Amino acid sequence: MAQDSFQKEVRSFSEEVKEKLCWYVYRLIDPRNGETFYVGKGRGNRVFEHARGVVGEMQEQGNDPKKQRISEIRASRLQVAHIIHRHGMPEEIALEVEAALIDAYPGLTNKVTGHGSGERGSRHAEEIISEHEAEIFEATESFILLSPGNLWGSDDPYRVVQGFWKTKKERAENYKLVLAQVGGLVKVAYRPEKWLDATRENFPDNRRMTKDNSERCGFKGQEAEPEVLDRYVGKRVPDKYLGSQNPVRYCDL
Repeated sequence: MAQDSFQKEVRSFSEEVKEKLCWYVYRLIDPRNGETFYVGKGRGNRVFEHARGVVGEMQEQGNDPKKQRISEIRASRLQVAHIIHRHGMPEEIALEVEAALIDAYPGLTNKVTGHGSGERGSRHAEEIISEHEAEIFEATESFILLSPGNLWGSDDPYRVVQGFWKTKKERAENYKLVLAQVGGLVKVAYRPEKWLDATRENFPDNRRMTKDNSERCGFKGQEAEPEVLDRYVGKRVPDKYLGSQNPVRYCDL
């Protein structure tokens, strides 16, 4: 009976409303404390699909914080609150609004940062000055460029950068230098010694490894030698290596 009542409260827009909305940006709100826990963009009934997706899946949320939050709300016999933050936009503008909101709400359950957040996202004015006045590095070898996004600063830099990335370790093994950038500025440089599947057995000391994931991998290695640090760290990444939302970029000379 309780499950049936949940089903009836899953809402949808009429065809007339969907036509008026066009692309929109939305927030999901936890009614228990009024906290925004997810920001997204979409068309049609996208805003309602998150809650609909966990109906009948209450025991199988895995390591997805958004689904877990929705499950907890539903277990309290409450419903997720849906806020349409801005609507009637073309997709390219919706991408920018979504990215700005993701930056504005810390602690979201979003798995990825907003469009362009790495290069144009929220940060202090002093950081903007440093980024745009910094010297652009000149690469002397091929490298992997990693973009940890909002994870940067959440843990020791090495633990953040070492994983866990959705890429093939067989490809990553061909590169001998790993750089990590935030806002277009190189923060750290490492020499990977071994790439491994993202499992708790392989990374027992990384607290972010809470569940084995065969689709991701990470590396073990050492900080790059001093001359390499001098060449890259604190320098700006050339524009040709930026512009992609993929947090893993293979950069060849």
